[in-house]
Amino acid sequence: MLTDNHGRKINYLRLAVTDRCNLRCFYCMPEEGLNWLSRTELMSYAEMLQICTLLVKMGIEKIRITGGEPFVRKDIMPFLVSLSKLDGLKELTITTNGVLTAPYVAELKEIGVKSVNLSLDTLDANRFFGITGRDEFARVMQTMDELLKHDIEVKINAVVMDGKNTQDIIPLVDLTKDMPVSVRFIEEMPFNGEGHIYGGLKWDYLKILEEISNKYTDIQKTPDLIYSTSYNYQIPGHKGSVGIIAAYSRTFCGTCNRARITPVGELKTCLYDDGVLNIKDLMRKGLQESDLQNIITNAFNTRAKDGWEAEQLRVQHKGVHESMATIGG
Repeated sequence: MLTDNHGRKINYLRLAVTDRCNLRCFYCMPEEGLNWLSRTELMSYAEMLQICTLLVKMGIEKIRITGGEPFVRKDIMPFLVSLSKLDGLKELTITTNGVLTAPYVAELKEIGVKSVNLSLDTLDANRFFGITGRDEFARVMQTMDELLKHDIEVKINAVVMDGKNTQDIIPLVDLTKDMPVSVRFIEEMPFNGEGHIYGGLKWDYLKILEEISNKYTDIQKTPDLIYSTSYNYQIPGHKGSVGIIAAYSRTFCGTCNRARITPVGELKTCLYDDGVLNIKDLMRKGLQESDLQNIITNAFNTRAKDGWEAEQLRVQHKGVHESMATIGG
């Protein structure tokens, strides 16, 4: 079993398979995109499968595939099929923006994917274009329909941004009345790319809850699972549920069970850290599995206690500036 120096069990891996994305959400990357990584810098599918196999042996039970946008990487499905067959892996999930996902939904169901996180910050097509820089709202909604049709659990992730989409909070909550979806509102984070200035958090989890409660006065708190990153709620009579993720306030760090690997193979023991080691480089140097296992174990034995400490420990205290697309947050 993989644990950290604070006694927390590590059983959940978020694996970013690419830094590329077909949307240009202003809070994630500039309109012109990023300086995309070359193919040789990225982990190959074989390398990703190798490290996932090792981590499952070490106690990882759940893997979430992220990006960038996972489905922009060529031949993603054969990799997902291989991943789904790992002995000991209990859950395989995906986070996607939904633009390219609909044609793959049936196959995702077939390989055992039971839950998909769908990034969707607004239900207004014009605001969607304003936020993402792309006219793809209809395709995202098609993906949601396909997921529900195939009985795959849908969790909608909506980043709440002052002056951009706060008017969408209630319409998104309204979705839960007739649809069995979980709508999760996420505090905006400072991962918006080099040269972009984070304006500070104006809508924290308490303000988001207040906004919802102003309309739905009967909203009820429901129990949060031990590893949950969200505060969870139910509105009587609604098929779906509501969650609020205090991603900037970092109130859930005490039970964090996650490891993250970026597209270049950087292991992050916290979303806010600077990366603690590069597994891809070690594998390409020919390190044996036992050596890799010891190095990974040691990395978690020096883990920051929370996101605030991890941010403070970044090299030269340079702060957070990278794009979320490059770290699979």
